Amino acid sequence: MKKALIVAPSWIGDTIMAQPLFARLHAKYPGLQLDALAPRWVAPVLHRMDEISDVVDSPFGHGQLSLKPRWRLARNLAACDYDAVYVLPNSLKSALVPFLAGIPLRIGFTGESRYGLINLRHRLDKAALPLMVERFAQLAEAPDAPLPRPISYPKIRSTAGEQQQTLNELGLQRPAKIVAFCPGAEYGPAKRWPAAHFAALAEKLAEQGCAIWLFGSPKDHAIAEEIAQLAPGRCRNLCGATTLGQAVDLLALADLVVCNDSGLMHVAAALDRPLVTLYGSSSPGFTPPLSAQADILSLQLACSPCFKRECPLGHLDCLNKLSPQLVFTACMKRIAQ
Repeated sequence: MKKALIVAPSWIGDTIMAQPLFARLHAKYPGLQLDALAPRWVAPVLHRMDEISDVVDSPFGHGQLSLKPRWRLARNLAACDYDAVYVLPNSLKSALVPFLAGIPLRIGFTGESRYGLINLRHRLDKAALPLMVERFAQLAEAPDAPLPRPISYPKIRSTAGEQQQTLNELGLQRPAKIVAFCPGAEYGPAKRWPAAHFAALAEKLAEQGCAIWLFGSPKDHAIAEEIAQLAPGRCRNLCGATTLGQAVDLLALADLVVCNDSGLMHVAAALDRPLVTLYGSSSPGFTPPLSAQADILSLQLACSPCFKRECPLGHLDCLNKLSPQLVFTACMKRIAQ
């Protein structure tokens, strides 16, 4: 195989967890040109992976069928002469463009009854492959073949030059000690530690000489502003003020990252930053931060993980009762290490 395409997931964290698959494909096929078809909001992390040669824009939003645009995209891809495509999402729509493009070998899990669209089908054994990173890595092997372990941790690149360029672009000076907060979670409120708790933690860390920078998308700006107002003068709200690529570079500078179960959690893990992660409605058993420098905090209540966007019991005890003091203790331990 000389040239292959990846149909990337639509979530930043999932895309990060696919990187070990890309590394395995390069090891298996020396000299491989590996391109990715990805939504534009995911593309910046793919550009930071050494295994990816080019990123092709997938202009479709979540749930859009858009048959005519998919056909036009397929015609463009057909001219690229890919030998194979690895379709990482399990949806029917994600397999449609590679099929219409006539890419000879179309690899993926059967998913939504994708018989014919996927012609090298893997059957998902959730018990044998509990982690998403394992499921992606399995696609480098023959169907039903055992998965070689261990799987390397995901890695993305941020060079000193890229970091300095980002600081210059944003007019920022690097503080002596940076703690990054990522207070958002695209999935919903049941994955977000309360703003008041983040603010209390910011006060404690600022007393230790830490500068607190808040990261996230424009959607996270309001919650970050609430944190900043609850801890006056302690936080710099960068939510929505950076591109994803710039956020990668600034997170790479952080001495510690504190975050919910989110895409930026996986970004920080792939940058090998010291990390304290806070779990509420979700479970680290499926998509944990893949890093030797990550600590996972979860109260493991009887009602969690529920995997709901909002607390079905109305109390959100899994996060409300995760105290700032407990998180601060974990932060200081991780900084000391």
